[in-house]
Amino acid sequence: MLTCDGLFGGKLIFYQHQQGYRFSLDALLLASLAGVGREDGVFDLGTGCGVIPIILAYRDLGRRLIGLEIQPPLVEVAQMNVAVNGFGERVQILEMDFREVAEHFEPAVADVVVSNPPYRRLNTGRINPNRQRAVARHELTGSVEDVFLAGKYLLRDGGRLALIYPATRLPHLMRVARDCGFSAKRLRLIYSDQTSPARLLVLECRKAGGEELVVEPPLTIYQPDGSYTEAVQALYAE
Repeated sequence: MLTCDGLFGGKLIFYQHQQGYRFSLDALLLASLAGVGREDGVFDLGTGCGVIPIILAYRDLGRRLIGLEIQPPLVEVAQMNVAVNGFGERVQILEMDFREVAEHFEPAVADVVVSNPPYRRLNTGRINPNRQRAVARHELTGSVEDVFLAGKYLLRDGGRLALIYPATRLPHLMRVARDCGFSAKRLRLIYSDQTSPARLLVLECRKAGGEELVVEPPLTIYQPDGSYTEAVQALYAE
C-alpha cells in the first residue's frame, strides 16, 4: 500500500510504501546542504523514492539529475514521483546497483555525487525484517566504501561527493575518503538539541582535492520544547 505525502506545503508530492522505506529529515538535510549548483551533473546513489533529485529539481539545481536504486519497488515509486511532480525532463531514475556504474556509464560524467548510505555494518544491530528498511539501514547492498568507489569513477577531477552519516563514524568516513582519493573539504555537524552530542554530519569531499577543511556552523534540529528550530523550519518552508 502506498501513502501520498506532501513537502513544501504540498508543492511536492511523494508516494511511498506504507510499510517499507520512507524518507526522513536526513534526505531533506542532504539535499539542502550538499552545495549543488544549477549547472552540476548530479548522481544520487541509493535514491529510494527519488526524494533528493526531486527536491533539487524543484529548487532548480542540477542540469542533469540521475537517481540510482537497486530495489525494483522503490524504482517504480521513484519514477512515479518524478512524473507526478512534473520533472520527467530533468530527473531520471534507473534501476541499478551503484556498485556497477562502470558497466553503464563513461567515467568522469558527474560534477556532484550525493548519497544517504546505510550506516550499520552487517554484524551490528537487528536487521529489520522489512527488506526496504533493512537495505536503507544496513550494508546489505553497498557500504560507504562502495559509495566512494562509485563516486571516484563517476566524478571528474575536482568533482564533489556529499553524504549524510552518523557523527560517531566520522573517523571511519575520513579514512575511507582518503583511501579512495578524496579530500574532506566541508563539514557540518547536526545536533538533535543544544545539550546532546552531534548526531549526524554532512561531509563534502573533493576528488583529487587539496588539504583544507572548512567546519561550518552547527545545525540544531529541535528547540527545548521539541519543535523544529528556525533553521529546520526554513528548510521545510522552501
